[in-house]
Parts: sequence; C-alpha cells; structure tokens
Amino acid sequence: PMTDAEPIVDSTLPDGSRLNVIYSDDVSVKGPSLTIRQGDEVPLSVTQITNWGTLSPELAAYLWLCLENERTVFVVGETASGKTTTLNSIMTFIPRDSKIYTAEDTAEVLPPHDTWQQLLTRESRSEDSADVDMFNLVEAALRSRPEYIVVGEVRGEEGRMAFQAAQTGHPVMLTFHASDIVSMIQRFTGDPINVPETFMDNADVALFQNRVKQGDDVLRRVTSVQEIEGYSEEMDGVVTRQVFYWDPVEDEIVFQGMNNSYVLEEQIATLLGYADTRDIYDDLQFRADIIERMIQENILEYHEVNSAIDSFQRDGVEGLPFHVTRPD
Repeated sequence: PMTDAEPIVDSTLPDGSRLNVIYSDDVSVKGPSLTIRQGDEVPLSVTQITNWGTLSPELAAYLWLCLENERTVFVVGETASGKTTTLNSIMTFIPRDSKIYTAEDTAEVLPPHDTWQQLLTRESRSEDSADVDMFNLVEAALRSRPEYIVVGEVRGEEGRMAFQAAQTGHPVMLTFHASDIVSMIQRFTGDPINVPETFMDNADVALFQNRVKQGDDVLRRVTSVQEIEGYSEEMDGVVTRQVFYWDPVEDEIVFQGMNNSYVLEEQIATLLGYADTRDIYDDLQFRADIIERMIQENILEYHEVNSAIDSFQRDGVEGLPFHVTRPD
C-alpha cells in the first residue's frame, strides 16, 4: 500500500504492465507522479526485430549458435534501449526441452518453454513474512538444477551469484545497465556486485543495445557485441573481442568476427567436435540464411517463429516450413 511513510511504489498491474507511483508533496514537489510501462502480451519475435534492423541475420544466427550451445549471454544497454524485448525474442534459440528458471523484480521475462519456473521478489509486509530479494531467487534457482537461469535485471549482489552459476556450468542470461564493455566490467567488478576480474570469462558474450537517432527517427540497434576471453595477468585486465558493430552511416550491423571469433571457434566448434573449427562459419551463414528466408516468407509472428525454430532443432531442415539446403 502507498502511504505518506512509503510514498514511492513499484508494482505490477494484472496485465503485466509496470507501475511506478510517487506520492506525497514533500517527495514529488510538483504533485503526484504515475508512470505505467506497458509490455506486450505476446513478445516480439527474433525475425520481427531482425526485420526492423535491431539485429542482423548474421547476429541472430550467432546468438542462435550461442544459446543452443549453452553460452552465457548478457543483454546490456541503457534505460529504454529495448533490452528485455531482445532478451525475450532470442530465448527462442534455447532448446525447447530446457528447464528454465527466471528471477525478476517485475514479471517481464517470457520464455516460450514448457518447463519454466518464474521467481519474483517479495517485500515483507509484516513480521510474519520475510523479504525475498534477487540474491535469494538466483541462489534458489541455482540449487534447483536448471539448464538456464535468466535474471531480469541485475543491480546488486545477485550478479555475483549469477557468475557463480555460470562458473558451475549453468548458462545464464541477464539484462544489465551499462553503455559499453568498459563500463560493464567496471560495474560488475565494483560495489555492490564485486565479481573478481578473474571470473569475468564466465560471461561469454555481451550484447550492447542502444537507442540511436537516424534523421527524425529514434531506433533501437545492437551497437556492439563483445566476447569475453578472460583475465590477462600480462595486460592486467579483462581481454575482450568485438565481433559485431553497428555502422551508423549505412545503418547496418557488421560482422567482424569472421575467422576471428573466440566463442565460435574455441568454444562452440570445439564442443561440437568440428575437425576444422572454421567450418563453424558455414553453420553461422546457414542459420543466417534461415532467418532471412523466414523474413521473406513473412514468418514474423512470435509463436510461428518459435514453432519453426523448435522444429528445426528437433528434425533438422525437414522440420522447416520451406526448402533450404544445408552446406556440405
């Protein structure tokens, strides 16, 4: 309840929208303030946001390989950059039989998986109930044998627990407020999260998304994707590698990781047993072709996209609703 003693309220409406109320004229000097952030009942699909230019087909294919093969992926950006929208859309790439645990303050993460446990924080309202914070939720998820842990928004020490989960072999997805890779590492390694720099390699991929201006339009674009290789004593810092960047002149996302991706070659190709690890780029291009073909075929609706990806993961090219040839 909202009172003079507690004049600021964050809550969730029955339709899932986020509510923020600032009451009491000694706090909100010019009068009460009410903000409602409406979410989509059905998330946007990965082909839809690719069609809009938030992702490129190659970037969508890269994330497909990462999430299908249990890499830890962080979606990072500033307020209202579309982080949760992108997070929801790319979770379709996590195999459908995976056991997902989500931890959030406000219910916004919507994985399409049947085996999904949704955990929400709780503030104590009486002596008979205890606070349940994000740290408690991530800790509980970690003990529940999940196959993916998704943290809605990391702000505090739950970030350290998320890294511990990744370190013990549990892939993690999360959203985080930072503008670039340097500020992300600084925030994770500083107070109040305090992840040791030597643990940063547990974050495999960091995707940075921002609101950008193109003429009179404000667009959401992934502006950079960084791979985290690990801590280097010689460099006295965390080694990262940019594999995608946004070109503002052409308004396109450029893949600069060809034959130079640590995650694709050293992690995923090795995991899949490729004799030549650079063959992974053929698989990347094949999946990019599938994404492009889905857009051409107008397969943009969330459930239809999920069904196509699930069928491909289960049955291969025969499961797709169109013909496509896999490279030799």
